[in-house]
Amino acid sequence: MQRRWLAGVFAVSAIWALLVAIFSTDPVHRLWGAVAACGYALAFVAALAWKARGADIALGLSFCGGLLVPLVWMAAKSLEQPEVAVVAQSAQSLIHHGTPYPSAATLAATQNPNVYNPYLPVMALFGLPRAIFGGGLLTDPRIWFGVVFIVVFWYALRRGGAQDPWRWAVLIAASPVIAFELAVGGTDVPMVAFLCLGFAFLWQRRSVLAGLSLGVGAAMKATAWPAVLVAIALLAVRDGRRQAAVFTLTALAVVVAFLGPFLVHPRALVENTIKFPLGLAHVTSQASSPLPGHDIAETGHVGHLIVVVLLVAAGLAVAVSLVVRPPRTVRRAVLLLSGAMTLMFVLAPSTRFGYFIYPATLVIWLLAAEGGRTGPDEPLTPDPGVPPASSRTRSRTRIVSRQAARCSASFARSTRAASPG
Repeated sequence: MQRRWLAGVFAVSAIWALLVAIFSTDPVHRLWGAVAACGYALAFVAALAWKARGADIALGLSFCGGLLVPLVWMAAKSLEQPEVAVVAQSAQSLIHHGTPYPSAATLAATQNPNVYNPYLPVMALFGLPRAIFGGGLLTDPRIWFGVVFIVVFWYALRRGGAQDPWRWAVLIAASPVIAFELAVGGTDVPMVAFLCLGFAFLWQRRSVLAGLSLGVGAAMKATAWPAVLVAIALLAVRDGRRQAAVFTLTALAVVVAFLGPFLVHPRALVENTIKFPLGLAHVTSQASSPLPGHDIAETGHVGHLIVVVLLVAAGLAVAVSLVVRPPRTVRRAVLLLSGAMTLMFVLAPSTRFGYFIYPATLVIWLLAAEGGRTGPDEPLTPDPGVPPASSRTRSRTRIVSRQAARCSASFARSTRAASPG
């Protein structure tokens, strides 16, 4: 990633933030846009002005301006989107009532969509600091969303083989793809990091660790479940049924461990995590970006039924593709998952533009990781008992990942250029 290319990234980011500041109707969004636009503009200048350490200075400015300053300010002033309060309230309910979910009776008596908790149990853990110690900067769930994302995403980059994983992690965390979502809400941010880590372990052919990672993601939010299915298909065709079974049992054990205690009251779980996100509850979700699924669902009962049918049909089509033409490499698996998620978000009756951080982050992680590998599905350290890829396969995969390798290596050279030693 050359300095001029890096400057281009910051220029686009500054324009994005400025448009948010000008056109958004949400004051929290506008605040992020105003602060982030300044940070990205300074990063753009730094990337072009200094050959020595310019890339590192630019990364620091973008991280501070795009993420750190607005996140800290909003957390200190309790400026947040409703989902942050939902996570905190779910933790309160977990402590006092033994479940993060309001009862079906409570839901039937409310017209407030923020009473619902559409997240799975692991998400409530991020609200525990506020539930235990009260409000404040360090107890804000977004702070812990961010810490978990940066650490897990860095580890996913490192396991995936990316060069300079810390710099890549800072760049992606500071970009509008993550920073905007994290500063104002952030519930999707830690989950996408665990998805990347799961596929990094699949690259290393470590089925148990991949199952643990994707299992944690699947226990945060149902959005991660398609990733588990794609991983099963990949393992079955690449490594055999035994490895697919090991992965499946591991991921299932993690989900059951977190979800099992709350199956005692299945109606509350269904109302909160299934019916409400699908728009089947008597209260409508506030997730209402003008995407095709939402717009069609807004036309009435028939329109909503059409959207649900289309969503189910799309899911079945992806499932059929996993059986008929399963992915044989991590690269194809990630791209297939990204495409399936994009289709799902476009057709969902309750959706937000922010959900597209899933496919965007997965693809960015893939490109960064591919640059440090000799082949997309070759472990960096071969595991005993796993046969190496054939020379023909290695040749083909090197061609596929060559451009990503050039990008990652160039980024490493530019950020190290002026470092003494």
